[in-house]
Amino acid sequence: MKNRTDRRALGFVLMVLAGSLWAQVPAPSEAHGGLPPTAAAASVAQPLATPVNKPHDNSFVIGIDDLLSINVWKEPDVSRLSVPVRPDGRISLPLVGEVQAAGRTPLQLEADITSRLRAYIAEPEVTVMVQQINSEKFNILGQVLKPGSYPLTRGMTVLDALATANGFRDFAKQKAIYILRPNAAGAESRIPFNYKDVIQGKHPEQNIKLEPRDTIVVP
Repeated sequence: MKNRTDRRALGFVLMVLAGSLWAQVPAPSEAHGGLPPTAAAASVAQPLATPVNKPHDNSFVIGIDDLLSINVWKEPDVSRLSVPVRPDGRISLPLVGEVQAAGRTPLQLEADITSRLRAYIAEPEVTVMVQQINSEKFNILGQVLKPGSYPLTRGMTVLDALATANGFRDFAKQKAIYILRPNAAGAESRIPFNYKDVIQGKHPEQNIKLEPRDTIVVP
């Protein structure tokens, strides 16, 4: 009788312990911040999506001195990692020969190279990318430490250009700077730039983005 009672007591204790342990185990949805099991598994197993970049910007027009990368899929003998655009605006490639590059967009150049390669390669896949832009330049003249012609990077402003030229000489007229900008008719417009005002937060609209062939004059 006593043994039977002891067994019942032991069983009751084991049931209580099991219930306590079960209560401490979180439900599948709680273990992952309230997500259902399938979503929780996906949040752990799936990597974040990587944005896909376009191979090139088709609004850009290739110019002289630009550096191109030309890849022909599965054709390493034809592909070239670094192809400069010559002063005559052309480039040279195996099988293709001389190709006009300056004045064309990367997509237009791709189409021309692809057309020429069809005589040698079945269904060629060509990608043209601009590795380095050297054709777009601006000039800075006058009382700066390093006057000259510089590559124009995207979004470059007058202040950026002045910094590129290492700043002013001692007697520079910082309030009388101006930008000469050529137009389609061949004339030039004159855009004022008061350095003193701009750095003090006045007339920030004068700190314009530069365009190819702009000339900054620091009297």
